[in-house]
Amino acid sequence: MNVNIIVDSASDLPKNFYEEFQADMVPLLVHLNGQDYEDSRTIEPKKVYEEMKKGAAPKTAQATPESFKQVFRKYAEKGEPCIYLAFSSELSGTYQSAKIAEEQVKEDYPDAQIDVLDTKCASLGYGLVALRSAKLAKEGASREDILEMAKYHASHMEHIFTVDDLEYLYRGGRVTRTQAFMGSLLKIKPLLHVEDGKLVPLEKIRGSKKVYKRMVDILGERGTDIDNQVIAISHGDDLENAEKLAAMIREQYNPREIIIHTIGAAIGAHAGPGTIALFFLNNTYK
Repeated sequence: MNVNIIVDSASDLPKNFYEEFQADMVPLLVHLNGQDYEDSRTIEPKKVYEEMKKGAAPKTAQATPESFKQVFRKYAEKGEPCIYLAFSSELSGTYQSAKIAEEQVKEDYPDAQIDVLDTKCASLGYGLVALRSAKLAKEGASREDILEMAKYHASHMEHIFTVDDLEYLYRGGRVTRTQAFMGSLLKIKPLLHVEDGKLVPLEKIRGSKKVYKRMVDILGERGTDIDNQVIAISHGDDLENAEKLAAMIREQYNPREIIIHTIGAAIGAHAGPGTIALFFLNNTYK
């Protein structure tokens, strides 16, 4: 019996992922201009970015326990195993919602095979973990093998990203008003990464050309077996620069595949338009 894979919308995976692997997606919530939306279901990222450029300040909320209960119960009733790979618990309460739902469903179905794993990852870093897990599930791998691989990939996933405007990080409480002002004044491009599921400043670079070159350099410094890796780049409505970064990476390292996709509405509401993020493994799974 194949294992069913569940993700939430913060994985930023394209819609064809769900079709190919028959995976379930639970949406985070986005509040924009007085309206509530379900990320990737009732609102598209482009709308969020367009409104942010006009001055809107969207808010987000975690997925609800009820939304997870519906999915978990579906598999519990059929006696089928499922694994929910969660958006970092340090960035959202969505993981906690899933744990509440798991406990409630298991009260009615004590033998339900439900696993909830906190990936401590975000955007396509999280998406790459889910993609590899879904491929294993489709091949008929066991729960144990999928969980082992997912934990390993999640713990070795690098997130290297930069934002176009520090104002959006200020609104989200990631930088101070002074840092945002000075960064914009001096045209400083921050490089950030993820440590134990949290966003952490990495370096400050002056100028966008230099920041992409530095991202490529960090890939070389931290990545292993790059030729055989599937690397991902996500972007805040900035496909041109995402493709520019991909071309720089191909020229220097030639990875097996580079996936490029838009940052979804939930994460984009905090990162803002113009964000460019790079994801790769710092150790490959054998």
